[in-house]
Amino acid sequence: MASRGAFQQSVRSLLRDRLLNAARDVVITSGWSRLRMAEIASQVGVSRQTVYNEFGNKTGLGEALALREAETFLSGIAERLEKHSDDLNGAIQSAVEFTLSEAAENPLLKAVLTATPGGAGQMLPFLTTRSEPILTAANEVLLGHLETYWPQLELTAQQRQILVESVVRLVVSHVMMQRVSAGEVARQVAWLVDRIAGVA
Repeated sequence: MASRGAFQQSVRSLLRDRLLNAARDVVITSGWSRLRMAEIASQVGVSRQTVYNEFGNKTGLGEALALREAETFLSGIAERLEKHSDDLNGAIQSAVEFTLSEAAENPLLKAVLTATPGGAGQMLPFLTTRSEPILTAANEVLLGHLETYWPQLELTAQQRQILVESVVRLVVSHVMMQRVSAGEVARQVAWLVDRIAGVA
């Protein structure tokens, strides 16, 4: 029975990914306002009720789509921090440059941030006003890295939290309005972290 349950869970996970992939394609090509649950169901070859059962409604679908994009970012950030576990400056530079480059090149985020009225921009609330869990997760990834690999930093727990939250908010502001290259922003943020953390 356990094996059957695992199989059913795997099938459901695959179906969910296929539905999200279909929704992602529609948002990128036609805009959020054009997305219809029935169209997503038709593309995947399931009933419309199946889509509603999985996400509840269009809002639920949008939230799931935005969160999946965010999870991809978070995994990438964690990987780049890990690669530079003995170099705080290098870790911050790599993570920040990855985030900014991905935000610029990711088709969904690019569509959201540059959309015209009635287009993909209507998904923006899923990535901003409802983004607190995403930002909290980013804070936890960076804070966990500092606590694991840099316990020797002469910062109190509160100061570490302030530093991490400030870095995340700063990077998000550059995602929304990037005026210099991702590499230059990454160097600036890394320099700032070094100075505050007392590494430089």
